[in-house]
Amino acid sequence: MSTNKEKRLKKIIDELLDSYKNHPEIEHISDITLPAKENIITLIQDIQVLLFPGLIRQDSFNDLNLPHLIGQQTVSIFYRLKDYIEQVLCWKATEEGKNCDDQQEFGQQVEIIAFELLEYLPQLRDILSEDVDAILNGDPASVSKREIVLAYPGLQAVSVYRIANFLHKRNVPLIPRIMTEYIHSKTGIDIHPGVSIGKGFMIDHGTGIVIGETTKIKDQVRLYQGVTLGALSPQSSLANPSLKRHPTIESNVIVYSGATILGDVVIGEGSVIGGNVWITDDIPPESRVFLKNITSGQKIIMKTK
Repeated sequence: MSTNKEKRLKKIIDELLDSYKNHPEIEHISDITLPAKENIITLIQDIQVLLFPGLIRQDSFNDLNLPHLIGQQTVSIFYRLKDYIEQVLCWKATEEGKNCDDQQEFGQQVEIIAFELLEYLPQLRDILSEDVDAILNGDPASVSKREIVLAYPGLQAVSVYRIANFLHKRNVPLIPRIMTEYIHSKTGIDIHPGVSIGKGFMIDHGTGIVIGETTKIKDQVRLYQGVTLGALSPQSSLANPSLKRHPTIESNVIVYSGATILGDVVIGEGSVIGGNVWITDDIPPESRVFLKNITSGQKIIMKTK
């Protein structure tokens, strides 16, 4: 290598090292290990295999090998999940100025969370089965439940969200957000892990849906592509889950494509929100909100029973 090339490369390396010192908040150079992003993605895919065996990967299950393969997968997930949770809890402790070596409760706390998640999976299958039923009943293009699991991005996004939400509620940092942002990148559906979503949730098409952290969605709600359940201008730059910034969608509500609902508002039970409307106020139960063309432009019309 020529002297000139060596000098240029050394200069690049030196400037990068200086940059790491100047902006330590956007790197992680430490003795404290963090789980690699690809490891979390593999973990979430393996958990989905337990939820939908034979439909996520080209696995061949039968009555003879099912107990062995599922048992092997479950044990592997348990130990990996335990390690990853311990790593992020230790990282969080150091970020708060604590010494994670002194956190004797980490081992027990981590094991409890890992066991609880795995014990939750049979119940989660019941919940996801209701989500599948909602899609089958709500989408005339759907052919079968297996097709929905295999092909529908809305169900994939919701299944990953429900796993991430379980960990989020147990104050596991970082991992839930990696999970939901991974499935966001795959489906175009952005659901914060802190969102509360009831049973029988249907996302149709899904591309461009955004659901903010403090949103509450009750049972049997249907959303179409491009819906935003967001916040008004933030009061601070950091997340504040104790501040209700996002909408509450009561049960049996349909929100059509392109609708934007912002702030701590309530969409009343049984309402239908038409496409492309912009809502920042409460909507009474059983309302119909839609755009109507008039000579001077478009106007939002609301009808209640």
